[in-house]
Amino acid sequence: MIWESSENAVYVRQINFVKVYRPMLRILTLCLTALIFGLSLALSPAAHAQSNDPGEVVWVQIEAQPSLARATDRARAYTTLLEDVNGFSVGGGWYAVVVGPYLRADADIVLRQYRDDGLIPRDSFIQRSNRLGQQFWPVGVNMLGAGAIEAPDGTDEQPQQVDPAPAINLPAPNVAEVTPAPEPEPADETPAEAQRSERELSSDARKQLQVMLQWAGYYDAAIDGAFGRGTRNSMAAWQQANSFEPTGILTTLQRAALRQQYTAVLEGLGLRTVRDTQAGIEMTLPMDVVSFDRYEPPFAQYTPSGDVDARVLLISQPGNQDTLFGLYEIMQTLEIVPLAGPRERGDSSFTLVGENGSMISYTEAVLENGEIKGFTLIWPAGDEERRRRLLSEMRSSFTRMPGVLSASAGEASQQSIDLISGLQIRKPKMTRSGFFVTSAGDVVTTSAAVQRCSRITLDGDTDAKIIADDTASGVALLRPVAALAPLEVARFAAQAPRLQSEVTAAGYSFGGVLTAPSVTFGTLADVRGLEGEENVTRLALRSRPGDAGGPVLDRTGAVIGMMTAPPEGGPQLPQDVSFALAATTVVKASRDAGVILPAPAADGATGLTAFQLSEKANGMTVLVSCWE
Repeated sequence: MIWESSENAVYVRQINFVKVYRPMLRILTLCLTALIFGLSLALSPAAHAQSNDPGEVVWVQIEAQPSLARATDRARAYTTLLEDVNGFSVGGGWYAVVVGPYLRADADIVLRQYRDDGLIPRDSFIQRSNRLGQQFWPVGVNMLGAGAIEAPDGTDEQPQQVDPAPAINLPAPNVAEVTPAPEPEPADETPAEAQRSERELSSDARKQLQVMLQWAGYYDAAIDGAFGRGTRNSMAAWQQANSFEPTGILTTLQRAALRQQYTAVLEGLGLRTVRDTQAGIEMTLPMDVVSFDRYEPPFAQYTPSGDVDARVLLISQPGNQDTLFGLYEIMQTLEIVPLAGPRERGDSSFTLVGENGSMISYTEAVLENGEIKGFTLIWPAGDEERRRRLLSEMRSSFTRMPGVLSASAGEASQQSIDLISGLQIRKPKMTRSGFFVTSAGDVVTTSAAVQRCSRITLDGDTDAKIIADDTASGVALLRPVAALAPLEVARFAAQAPRLQSEVTAAGYSFGGVLTAPSVTFGTLADVRGLEGEENVTRLALRSRPGDAGGPVLDRTGAVIGMMTAPPEGGPQLPQDVSFALAATTVVKASRDAGVILPAPAADGATGLTAFQLSEKANGMTVLVSCWE
């Protein structure tokens, strides 16, 4: 500090003087040493702390910084924790952060209390007003000479020392389900005793108190475990609302009451710790709502056991990043993971949230040391508070244990093409066929295939949007969200097809059960519909509803029409009677939608073999799925 530099200079000048007047060395040295020692005692912070005037107005200095910007940042930070934070210049380019001003007696209490609570450094000290210069924090305020203010609430002149109760460590029982022993009923405390017990709380316990106050609607600041002004005010508000004295310090009994309120929503769920040694997972589960059903690797399945339609899956399998990414994709094909909801996949973990009108599904999985472990919670929609709180308990309790679920675990008794590990695969509301009409992947399909869909996909996993839907003609145009590169693009015939000529129809007759479209050969039975419709042709071939929207090709591979579903509500037609929209109708609907089609097929092209026609039809035909 400045006075130290000044005294050192004095000392150096005296030494030079001694060198000139050596005979007086001993006397002068003793005198100067006594003088410097006395000045140091008079000016040091310790000397300030020895003042006994209870009416003196002083401050508690927390720290000092060598730059104004840094000191301002620190003052701002302390303001979130403490009351009455101020900042002053103290000379020599230093800036002090202080709290106050208080009467000397109050300042001693504040200093001791804040030190004990760990809110200020241990080397904080009492500072006098005459050591402070211009105020820089709060901006535009001048507290020097304003007089003392009252010490913050929560400081006690004579805090009672209460020894904490000895901790009792009980070994965890090695059973499949672990039910925690009930906690003893806590005794209420005086504010001083409450402060003492509060100081024994861990950082996590302090944060949990803030979480509970936030849930109760009294706290809206950061969850940091620091009991500053905001936390104290929220505690006092909760105390007042619950008929306690609003001291801003929760007693042990009051903390228990707050926790009881917080956990009341979970009553009836039977939360118990389940240790699944086969899956290598331990976590809290609602065992009054679900019960273990079976192992279907990589899942341990817990199904509903009561009135709540809830399910839990424990995920456990060996693997690497490719396995994790594959699980991420597979989970999204299951009915228990609805389409709507956020999804996030990292290098070694993923989370999936899916929701619809009946349920909300949450899945998380993490890859560590060659083991993928996680869980899924499926909970009924409309019970969000319980679901959110239960999910928090499950996530915080999730513990990895040695080992993963063996691939041979369980009986695998429910094998089905519609199941994955015993779980139902999500199915679309409707599947129809379509075909590519541009090299970017634009698709023509039947209008009936795109009605009232929340999502439309091409070939099961490529999202598409409707760019035109001409319900009058029965033609819809789809565009993939990401451009595709089709193997084949339809080229429409320039001339009307010849009656009784050979035709080839392609479509997903069985709704995507087969991975490739089915190809059917037949003939053009009539260039009009049964009732003389000009835009419909009749085909002599067998088709199924899933073929609707697929292409009809002539013997050269040119598209002469689009398959339509058989009419509903009419007479039963022979099995080999099918219908198609004329190519001219499809072309007009496409051009009206602004789709630029390839040039028409050339006249007189050489006929293709059945194999060539099948390859061309397969390359341009696509599965169109409508999802709810």
